Amino acid sequence: MSRRDALDAEIRALDGAGLEDLRALWRARFGSPPKLRSVELLRLLVAWRVQTAALGGLDRETKARLARRGPVEPEGRRFGLGAILSRTWQGRRIEVVVEPDGFRWEGEIYPSLSAVARGVTGTRWNGPRFFGLRDATS
Repeated sequence: MSRRDALDAEIRALDGAGLEDLRALWRARFGSPPKLRSVELLRLLVAWRVQTAALGGLDRETKARLARRGPVEPEGRRFGLGAILSRTWQGRRIEVVVEPDGFRWEGEIYPSLSAVARGVTGTRWNGPRFFGLRDATS
């Protein structure tokens, strides 16, 4: 088995791993695991780290291109300051105003639409999807 085949097999073996298995693997290889509860996201991170350790990380050109992009802007900011995003949830009209520092809802500023959605519902939501900026399949 080639080195590449062994790496591919190691990555494929992650498919059946649960959250605690992935955390244990991370801890054994890389130290304290990230505080993620998403099995899929942690699986992808472990796979990335395993591949990076075996093959190297991003090349200089890719790092430079990523650095030129600047910080990631929260989804929903593209509508511009003062834009109002709204939806009705459980019979209640929810309106959010795009502000320079985030999204205003009921007098408070939230850093993301997901934070607003969590404030509204009390549970985790994808904020852009909650406000209809994404369809259910994206």
